[in-house]
Amino acid sequence: MPWTAKDAEGHTKEADSAAMQKMWAEVANATRQRELAKGTPAAECDAIAVRAANAAVAKAKQKTSEGMSVATDTLLEFCDSRGVTLGIDRQRGVITGVKILGLESRNGRTYPKETAARAVGLYEGAKVHLNHPKGNPGGPRDYQDRIGTLRNVRVEQGDGGIRGDFHFNPKHSIAEQLLWDAEHAPENVGFSHNVEAKTSRRGDKTIVEEIIRVQSVDLVADPATTRGLYEQHKTPTEKDTQVEFTELTEVELRAKRPDLLKAIADAALAEHAESEAEKAKDVRLKALTEQVESLTKEKAVAVLAKTIEAELTAAKLPATAVTEVFRCQLLAAKDADARKILIEDRRTIATGKPQSREQHIAEGVENLAAVTDGKSFARAITA
Repeated sequence: MPWTAKDAEGHTKEADSAAMQKMWAEVANATRQRELAKGTPAAECDAIAVRAANAAVAKAKQKTSEGMSVATDTLLEFCDSRGVTLGIDRQRGVITGVKILGLESRNGRTYPKETAARAVGLYEGAKVHLNHPKGNPGGPRDYQDRIGTLRNVRVEQGDGGIRGDFHFNPKHSIAEQLLWDAEHAPENVGFSHNVEAKTSRRGDKTIVEEIIRVQSVDLVADPATTRGLYEQHKTPTEKDTQVEFTELTEVELRAKRPDLLKAIADAALAEHAESEAEKAKDVRLKALTEQVESLTKEKAVAVLAKTIEAELTAAKLPATAVTEVFRCQLLAAKDADARKILIEDRRTIATGKPQSREQHIAEGVENLAAVTDGKSFARAITA
């Protein structure tokens, strides 16, 4: 069932705006289609899709201050080294002066000088891999894809950008290709950093408020759209990895952030598994509790039945007077006194002789009219 934005309100209170509702529907539909393609049953697909959409909206909705929306995102971005002489040491495997971070990117982001200065320590020793990671940007990388590291990272005077020296393994399988491209065809390869950062929107600009974590600085080949090692350029698939939810469509989400869809779906599946485990635990606990209660009741009934048998034996009722119905009545009585009354009542019925003191007096005095004084009355009631 393809969902619409109107369906969001029925599944989460977080979808309280048109943008959030639109996002909810698109994430739900994209997740469902992916699960169907994997062969997941339709009913289960719907449940997974709803949970994924709810999780996406909850993560996307942030507290804002001064009308500025702040979000944490993964940024993949090329860096510009135009106009800078790079030193290439083939024997040591070093390319010096590589620009790692500029203050303005072609992807429309602005990096304040304070942001760049605080991030220097994060880039020192950062690993350099071949190509961006497949799937989750923060996922593990293959050993053979690691080619080097960044050292001597520093803040540039003037524009305040960050530069460093790229130390690479000269024995790596693509080392010669890298050196040849760097010297003769820099348009064939480009640096791109892979970081987690806090971003905000100010008017039509995206401001990178803080770089939280440098996951890697990657060598990316895209000769059709990238100007290479010395110049950053926006590729069609890297327009701006912080997609505005008000403009988000399912097609864009699939094309630009398949990793986000996968991460959301994985989180939803993990949440579902945890929820199912908790449900199973609750079911087991309830069954054990009911079993204990049942055994406790059975034991109590057995003890009571034994007590009643002793009381009936002591009462010496005729066997015909002790029926199953009468036993049930005794079991249902609230206490021993109540059972005593029932047994005495049954004795009266069985023998036809009431046991009250008044009846006893009546049976022992044939003519109450004969009682003419206090002494004779006393003798009558004590006889």
